Amino acid sequence: MKIWRAIQQDFFLSLGILFLFLIILGIVIGPYFYHVSFDAIDVNQSNLGPSWGHLFGTNDLGQDQLARVLLGGRISLSVSLAAMLVAISLGTLIGAIAGFYGGILDLILMRFTDLFLSLPQLPLLLLIVYLFRDSVIRIAGAERGIFILVVLVIGGLNWMSVARLVRADFLKIKEMEFIKAAQSLGAKPIAIIVRHILPNVMSVIIVASTLAMGNALIIESTLSFLGLGFPPDLPTWGRMLFEAQNYITSHPHLVVFPGLAIFLTVLSINAIGNGLRDLLDPKAS
Repeated sequence: MKIWRAIQQDFFLSLGILFLFLIILGIVIGPYFYHVSFDAIDVNQSNLGPSWGHLFGTNDLGQDQLARVLLGGRISLSVSLAAMLVAISLGTLIGAIAGFYGGILDLILMRFTDLFLSLPQLPLLLLIVYLFRDSVIRIAGAERGIFILVVLVIGGLNWMSVARLVRADFLKIKEMEFIKAAQSLGAKPIAIIVRHILPNVMSVIIVASTLAMGNALIIESTLSFLGLGFPPDLPTWGRMLFEAQNYITSHPHLVVFPGLAIFLTVLSINAIGNGLRDLLDPKAS
């Protein structure tokens, strides 16, 4: 109840949760109520503006934009969630090992983290996807292969900030008296990490996960916009922007709705992340 009251008192956190809930609700159950095919082609209905028949209008092939936005949201958010889990898992693992064991292991892992931080992310993302795209498609198929590749690439290049945050908390908590007591009682390092330190770091991990998910959504949209995401027949939000770039002035609705979906989703996720940071760690506000 205290947490719920605190959420209600934070306007932007409440608004972010509401908007994200509505977006997720729309993309999950929307297609069950909006019975319009996302890939049905009707050139006679091409580039129509928003109307009762097509609430978000149609594209140059006469495909319904609302149906494509709903399906694209499922794909984009699935990629973002999976990439966030990869980044959080890697960052937590590396940060926990570095912070708990310290010494030479900490030095090596932090220099490894610094190396990844120094890499130009977007060019490296484009290079990796370009080099391994065809090989992954041959092994796992077009849709599944691209999903795995994009998730691993985005998650594998966005764990560094999480690792630094987790390491800092581990360094602080492992010196506290209850950790010393557990060590004196003969608790094994793994048990101390999992049972005693990690629960006290969860607030940092939760906040970092929300921000990582928003970042992953932007990166996935960027890859799709540059034509290196999913196949053309799968309408992610970034892909829809890529296809609409030649119609910005003549048919702006093709850009507005997928762009607005990305904007509102990322804004909501970031608002939730900032609100949770203040809620779980009042000293950070």
